[in-house]
Amino acid sequence: MIGIFSGYPLLCRMKKVLQNKIVLSAVKLIIVLLSFYFIYNELHDNEQLNWGKFFELLDRKWSISGVLFLLSFSIANRYLEILKWQNLAAVIHPTTVGESAKQVLSALTAGIFTPNGLGEYAGKALYFEPKKAKKVIFLNLICNGIQMILTIFFGIIGLWILGYHLWVLGIIGLCLFLIGLTYLTKSIKIKGYSLEKLAAKIREIPEPIHRKNIILAIARYLVFSHQYYFLFLAFDVDLPYPTLMASIAAVYFLASSLPSFQFLDFAVKGSVALFFFEKLGVNEWIVVFIATLMWFLNVVLPVVIGSYFVLKFKPKWKSSP
Repeated sequence: MIGIFSGYPLLCRMKKVLQNKIVLSAVKLIIVLLSFYFIYNELHDNEQLNWGKFFELLDRKWSISGVLFLLSFSIANRYLEILKWQNLAAVIHPTTVGESAKQVLSALTAGIFTPNGLGEYAGKALYFEPKKAKKVIFLNLICNGIQMILTIFFGIIGLWILGYHLWVLGIIGLCLFLIGLTYLTKSIKIKGYSLEKLAAKIREIPEPIHRKNIILAIARYLVFSHQYYFLFLAFDVDLPYPTLMASIAAVYFLASSLPSFQFLDFAVKGSVALFFFEKLGVNEWIVVFIATLMWFLNVVLPVVIGSYFVLKFKPKWKSSP
């Protein structure tokens, strides 16, 4: 968290540099080209993907209604994220759904080749005045933070259902330790920031905004976890609903705990998924393909749209004198 805020001076300097139209055009083009390069590279060079089996299954099960059904989950997933950001951005000023969509999709494109999507913070901040950058970064932290909390919550439940009781007790013990450590160190400042100050800033946000953020985050979690579930059904995986959903929750929790790049997201989730689903008798290639399809539907397609907004981006702010 401190590292994100300490990048604020760099962000301000970046905005000044981007005042130059030639530099701005070059930066936009580089972001888009890098995004597509990383996507192509991962799909083309991944030796775990058995395209023959995939196209054989696709030819057997393909239907327009099935494709539209799965795409509807991706649209709902990203739309809920757009609504989440619109809700939080209202703390700065009212934002339309269209403007929020531009900011979310552009930020996703900018964050695809940065560690843990850190470029997403800068991507959104560039749409606001420099003096608002800290608040934008903070609000994005709240936006992503609630999603992470839900991932941990459902992940712990999933691990318990799957019988990993010692893991759960260890995770709960670690969480209690971190909460205690947080309480003891809440007043310690690093580069002018402290956990106490962060908590005060969170409390400044109106309660209705927090409530709506939580509701939208829960809806989003249910959408993408059930998209994963229906993909397993499409690949003829016959497991009880509680077992399958518990495994999906555990995968998302453990994969989200590991540092990674957005363009490697499917590889990380795929590796974690293999650990759980192989024990349940699911074929390795199915697990890898479903992780890849989830990545394609929820990252690649939005990045393609986001690339358009990146190329069309025009700063509305002016550098401070």
